[in-house]
Amino acid sequence: MLHPRIPKIWYGGDYNPEQWDEQTMQEDLRMFRLAGVDVATINVFSWALSQPDEETYRLEWLDTIIDRLYREGVYVCLATSTGAHPAWMALKYPDILRVDYEGRKRRFGGRHNSCPNSPTYRKYAGAMAAKLGERYKDHPGLAAWHISNEYGGYCYCNNCAASFRLWLKQRYGTLQRLNKVWYTAFWGHTFYDWEEIVVPNALSEEWMGNRTNFQGISLDYRRFQSESLLECYKIEYEQLKQHTPHIQITTNLMGTYPELDYFQWAKHLDVVSWDNYPSLDTPPSYTAMVHDLMRGLKSGQPFMLMEQTPSQQNWQAYTSLKRPGVMRLWSYQAIAHGADTVMFFQLRRSIGACEKYHGALIEHVGHEHTRVFRECAELGRELQVMGEKLLDSRVNAKVAIVYDWENRWAVELSSGPSVALKYTDEVHHYYDALYRMNIQVDMISVEEELAPYDIVIAPVLYMVKPGYAAKIEQFVRCGGTYVTTFFSGIVNENDIVTVGGYPGELRKVLGIWAEEIDALLPEQSNQIVLNQDRGSLKGMYDCWLLCDLIHSEGAEIVASYGSDFYKGRPVVTVNRFGEGEAWYIASSPEPQFLEDLLANLCEAKGIAPLLNAPAGVEISEREKDGKTYTFLLNHNDSPVTVDVGAEQAFELIGGKIISGATILPAKGVMILGK
Repeated sequence: MLHPRIPKIWYGGDYNPEQWDEQTMQEDLRMFRLAGVDVATINVFSWALSQPDEETYRLEWLDTIIDRLYREGVYVCLATSTGAHPAWMALKYPDILRVDYEGRKRRFGGRHNSCPNSPTYRKYAGAMAAKLGERYKDHPGLAAWHISNEYGGYCYCNNCAASFRLWLKQRYGTLQRLNKVWYTAFWGHTFYDWEEIVVPNALSEEWMGNRTNFQGISLDYRRFQSESLLECYKIEYEQLKQHTPHIQITTNLMGTYPELDYFQWAKHLDVVSWDNYPSLDTPPSYTAMVHDLMRGLKSGQPFMLMEQTPSQQNWQAYTSLKRPGVMRLWSYQAIAHGADTVMFFQLRRSIGACEKYHGALIEHVGHEHTRVFRECAELGRELQVMGEKLLDSRVNAKVAIVYDWENRWAVELSSGPSVALKYTDEVHHYYDALYRMNIQVDMISVEEELAPYDIVIAPVLYMVKPGYAAKIEQFVRCGGTYVTTFFSGIVNENDIVTVGGYPGELRKVLGIWAEEIDALLPEQSNQIVLNQDRGSLKGMYDCWLLCDLIHSEGAEIVASYGSDFYKGRPVVTVNRFGEGEAWYIASSPEPQFLEDLLANLCEAKGIAPLLNAPAGVEISEREKDGKTYTFLLNHNDSPVTVDVGAEQAFELIGGKIISGATILPAKGVMILGK
């Protein structure tokens, strides 16, 4: 449980009372009661207000707000405010300002403009966290700590260059080893002194963001920057823990955000939190996948939905409204996949600057007579009624999909084979197939144990880290089913090719080797032709993007290419290895192929859909104390009929017993307890 005094799904969000007068805050508190708000995230960007100079801290305004919220029954998720440094700090200490990718020194402005390796930033950020921890350690309204906000953005300044060289010394020890792992014999890049190493940006090795001459250098800089920002977080974390060891600490992550390795970050978060901002046209399966990824960061522990918008979000190209029912539907989708909070950005709309048109519980009109407020208040009422039933419940999955940020960096830094290859998209293809079958999935790191799963899928596992091939072999040998794809097993953790034939260290378990990789143009495709029907797999399917030209080394050839000069060559294989089997999919197939293949594999393992439901109805399940809670989420614009089975179940939201054929309204939600 996040906090023993809030024995329910938390409901609330970001609140900025420093932007308002006394009368407005009083009105806000009245409407919070109407909406069922019980947690407010405050002090997110108030560093300049709380610290007007080096020596002065003015926190009385914060005392007043925390006290008032607590008296009204609203607990605080207290942020440390360090996501935006004060203007005086930038003027007096220019080392705090970042240098951007183009090599330009930033001025004060925006946010996330602090160099993560600036001694000044680290000093003052740590001091602010210490002040807050000491001041509020005994306040009964403190529910959680929220460090900084949405960490991200790289820096290329002299501080970072010097720190990068120290990081490299610690990682590799000698220049001789560094030259080897970076392959600096290429293009005359041999380094003879650590000071010769510069940061990889538009002035040196990179261009257009992810294009680089030296993947090893660029890959290490991403590792270094992710760790540098994490070190900033850890400085504040340690200060807060000294004062409040019993209070949970988090920082809000951003789903599949590319710049930070969240699996490494999650080791230092007491609870994972994240900000969910899908577009109007984002597939529900993609949002579900990212929820599962956030849950997977800490091995299935429930997470916090820290931010979502009640209606629209200002920063997207098209600020579409959430249609009636969608906010509620998406909130329950987060809970279905492991969220123990539903929180918004923001609780009242700002009236100035860039977020004044971002949605809020309380709109600019300033009263409760709006569609958005009515929907939020109804959801708040429902969460109150359900109480603690869902808190700390877990999702139980027997299928896992591997996701690895370092592998993603390496894939997208690669100088081939196709600009159309996007790691996260390929992962989503496999997730989406299982989602459409209503089979639950855990998203796991390469460090996670595989034994709890019957099926493990690792799309585009381009980078194979030390010991991982042996882990896969052990999993398959003991009866597991392993699935991987084209462009896998190519390089080691330093982006150096594993020679001897693709897929490198995976050849043994897969029973194949790949001779060439053909990159298809966007308008081109090939075919997957089954050698014989196998359960759901029948006939022929389209494929595109990349085609590996593979040879069997003992693997059974399941399907062959249907055209081009490699017509008749293997495209799908399965290798029996010990008690299990390993599948290789040599191209990117159409969705129906993946659904048919994974249906076969799940059936063979006795993994059945949670419910058989119409298209557009998502089914997920959480378990607690021997009870199951099955979520039915209708993403369709019209009602559907779902057969929930002959056994009677208690529907938590409506408070009634149901069984058999049940009408689920458009954008409707049911939670069945058994």
